[in-house]
Amino acid sequence: MPNAVIAVANQKGGVGKTTTAVNLAACAASMGRRVLLADLDPQANATSGLGQEKVQGASAYRVLLGEGTLAEKILSTEFDRLEIIPSEVDLCGAEVELSRLQDHLGRLNAVLEPIRQSQRFDLVLIDCPPSLGILTLNALVAADWLLVPLQCEYYALEGISMSTRVWTQVRDSGANSRLRLLGVVMTMFDGRTRLSQQVVGEVRQHFGPLVFDTVIPRATRLAEAPSFGKPIIHYDKYSAAAAAYEVLTQEVLARLKS
Repeated sequence: MPNAVIAVANQKGGVGKTTTAVNLAACAASMGRRVLLADLDPQANATSGLGQEKVQGASAYRVLLGEGTLAEKILSTEFDRLEIIPSEVDLCGAEVELSRLQDHLGRLNAVLEPIRQSQRFDLVLIDCPPSLGILTLNALVAADWLLVPLQCEYYALEGISMSTRVWTQVRDSGANSRLRLLGVVMTMFDGRTRLSQQVVGEVRQHFGPLVFDTVIPRATRLAEAPSFGKPIIHYDKYSAAAAAYEVLTQEVLARLKS
């Protein structure tokens, strides 16, 4: 497959965004793809979710300001074929600092281009902050695809309408005309409740085939895994959540080929 850059974004927090980015990255790597996970969220949950320390100066922050290269920030993980550009709290400063720079929305795209050209990775996943600020907009300008995780609750459609509106603006403004919506993944699904069933039904009615067939269950083991610095397939590979992310990854890879 050609190298593809996917921004995993939803401006609403607590929707399973980082969980999805981490576990998609791990599953794709386990399926033989060379994967880079770029943690662009100052909370650095994807970083700790892969067992990495939050180290000052380790993030893309200084590179986005014009110092050094992004390749210098790439770290190995304990998982085969999976590497990471970590985050740390200093990245918070990027929201202010980048706004003062020329082409402030295209900084990530520019520094990511040498990595694209190197063909070092089959897949680059960007875990965005839970906001529609400058870092998320940089990710959308740099990405080929947008993947939106959506939790099974009634405010879900509000969140996705804002995300898709911004995606349309980025694409139609010419900032990134190649950006396409890869799909919507329903997270935190509880099959015992009518609410989860109704929300999934409404989202499928609204977005049709853009919604992935796979839904991610609400699961204790999935919530525990980040505290051990492991994706779910390495923490509890026979769990329902691990199976769900493996099937979702197959769906994602199939869409990238089409």
